[in-house]
Amino acid sequence: MRRILLLALAALFATAAQAASPARTPLTPQDKADIARAEDYLNGVTTLKARFLQVSPNGSSVEGDAYLSRPGKLRLQYDPPSPLLVVADGSFLIVHDSQLGEPSYIPLGSTPAGILVRPGVKLDGGDVTVTRVVRQPGVVRISVVEAEDPAAGEITLVFSDKPFLLRQWQIKDAQHQVTTVSLYQAQSGLSLDSKLFEFKNPKFTAPTLNTGN
Repeated sequence: MRRILLLALAALFATAAQAASPARTPLTPQDKADIARAEDYLNGVTTLKARFLQVSPNGSSVEGDAYLSRPGKLRLQYDPPSPLLVVADGSFLIVHDSQLGEPSYIPLGSTPAGILVRPGVKLDGGDVTVTRVVRQPGVVRISVVEAEDPAAGEITLVFSDKPFLLRQWQIKDAQHQVTTVSLYQAQSGLSLDSKLFEFKNPKFTAPTLNTGN
């Protein structure tokens, strides 16, 4: 089970390569309006706390608590018995399995999760590009890739329409494996402890100073 969860995290947070680039669908005026709504919503979020359900490509699932503090901070605290913890501290996204060893440090800007916590979210233009906007009853889905490396993976942000709220994100890696994170019981605008977004390796031991005595 731990290996399955780690593979899911790799799909969720790391960039991949060597796949066909997603085709970009020409954007309609309604698409552009929905993209603007999504950008306004994400830029308006300061803090968010929610329960989450993560479903891996093989169908296995795990739940936990999600914390978001923009810009730059994210924490996914997985429920026991999962040994996993994911923390974005503003610079790195840290993936830690307490049972397997040392944490992995991934530059936050190189991960799909970085889109959610960057200080000024712009989904279409600059370093990211919208490939398509899909509207379903009560739902708006916006899919985004890196402009310079669209084959590295795709993140789809899923919003409820009324009210316009982030409900889910889906990460498709270069092998077209999809990991889904759904949010529920979400609360925004809360005061969150800054220590939630700090990571201290429990296996780290400070060196003993030689005082000469």
